Amino acid sequence: MLRNAAYSAVRLTTRPTPRLFLRAQSTNALTNSQIPFTFSKSGPLAVKYTAQHEWIAAHQDGTAFVGITKYAADALGDATYVELPEIDTELEAGESLGSLESVKSASEIYSPIAGTVVEVNESLNDSPQLINQDPTGEAWIAKLRVSSLDDMQNEDLMSLEQYEKSLEEDHH
Repeated sequence: MLRNAAYSAVRLTTRPTPRLFLRAQSTNALTNSQIPFTFSKSGPLAVKYTAQHEWIAAHQDGTAFVGITKYAADALGDATYVELPEIDTELEAGESLGSLESVKSASEIYSPIAGTVVEVNESLNDSPQLINQDPTGEAWIAKLRVSSLDDMQNEDLMSLEQYEKSLEEDHH
């Protein structure tokens, strides 16, 4: 049904290049040209989202990148400062790994799963506005060595579809 409807929409349009908007192209989806996605050749093993609007992209080698969603970046407004965690900081799921300040407010960033900080995105020190430009790619916050990849199966972590459904429900 969707395919036929999409085909009909394309056929009836007068634009030279039809534009179809698919859920996979969500603004909250990872930017697939940036390191959180390209870190391993096969891409992330899993990408999950939290109710606090963080994303985590875990790779097969136990490395995971953490950042905030486009929804969170938009809600915060223009980022003015990012507090990054210290290297070698051990975090439990739900612990603060840093914070963001913007013209509107300040907000904590929480670790979606347990792990140890192995790298931080130093470019955010000089360019906090990257948070607003590419929160799901270039503006990743921290790289973790996760305690267990099994933690990515935690029921508190959502798929992109579940996360976006939760946003819709919050607005109704």
